[in-house]
Amino acid sequence: MTERRSGGAEVVDGVLGALADPTRRRLLDLLAAQGEATATTLAGRLPVTRQAVVKHLAVLDTAGLVTGRRTGREVRYAVRPEALDATARWMASLAADWDRRLARIKLLAESAESAGTDAGGPGGAGPVSEPPDRTRG
Repeated sequence: MTERRSGGAEVVDGVLGALADPTRRRLLDLLAAQGEATATTLAGRLPVTRQAVVKHLAVLDTAGLVTGRRTGREVRYAVRPEALDATARWMASLAADWDRRLARIKLLAESAESAGTDAGGPGGAGPVSEPPDRTRG
């Protein structure tokens, strides 16, 4: 059976896939700091070739993280924050879901512990019976 994925999930998948590579993360950092740059400029700041930078920028572009704008003979790249914003919203939603789940587990554990304590269970302060006196015969 195939599962239909929403457009938002596909955006998040693309962003996470693109950001899995440290060189692409560094490219994104450089573009965020500089605003706009060419592949040649970016290659000068990284230990990879210009061709490798162009390939990484193509992956970032496909994921919606950067955009390229032709100016004469060069292409100037800039960060597109929309895909990152969508991914951040998804991560915040995921974190909130886990917070709710963990709060529920904590509540259940505290309830179970409280029930065990009230019944004199392990760690509880319930009634203690004296051991039988075996000295009488």
